[in-house]
Amino acid sequence: MKVIELHASITQSNDEDAKKLREELTQKNVCLVNLMSSPGSGKTTLLSRIISDLKGKVSIAVLEADIESAVDAERIASLGAISVQVHTDGMCHMDAGMTRTGISAMDLSNVDLVFLENVGNLICPAEYDTGAHKNIMVLSVPEGDDKPLKYPLMFQKSDALVISKADALPYFAFDVEKARERALFLNPDIKVFVVSAKTGEGMEELEAWLCTNLAL
Repeated sequence: MKVIELHASITQSNDEDAKKLREELTQKNVCLVNLMSSPGSGKTTLLSRIISDLKGKVSIAVLEADIESAVDAERIASLGAISVQVHTDGMCHMDAGMTRTGISAMDLSNVDLVFLENVGNLICPAEYDTGAHKNIMVLSVPEGDDKPLKYPLMFQKSDALVISKADALPYFAFDVEKARERALFLNPDIKVFVVSAKTGEGMEELEAWLCTNLAL
């Protein structure tokens, strides 16, 4: 596991750099997925489940972005996946230049899928193209079904919405159909998955969707 300190973006034109990074990864047959959510939504737990379920089938690497610490990267590395931690020096998002810096520390020769676990935030990450092929937004049941109303850009920019911690539905006033309806109103093309990384509910469908995107 490596830890990289990022103090500033290395590119002035983020959109151009994002397009170039995406093209380069496509040429290498590597799919980059940008995972966005608020803190505590269960991104790392979800990734851990995906890595375990797809072990031996898909080679996965994870770029962990945090303001500080390496806790998440250490957890991912313990599962046998390539793991690189980047510190954003207080910045609340990753952009394409920062993503390129992190990925450059990875050996992608045998990697099929790279996850960027973006900084926990429902505002800034949605505003920056990281060079990812797909953007996934994770919304946990305890957060409530009204998040599409409060943070519309995040849902508009995402290719998929993962409603996580489905095992907690009996304990929270979360209406799955309302959340789905609100997300689809903002983004008619968004895919919605209801999952529990703890019990495995819905994981097979989500993982099948991820695998369909490997043939870039």
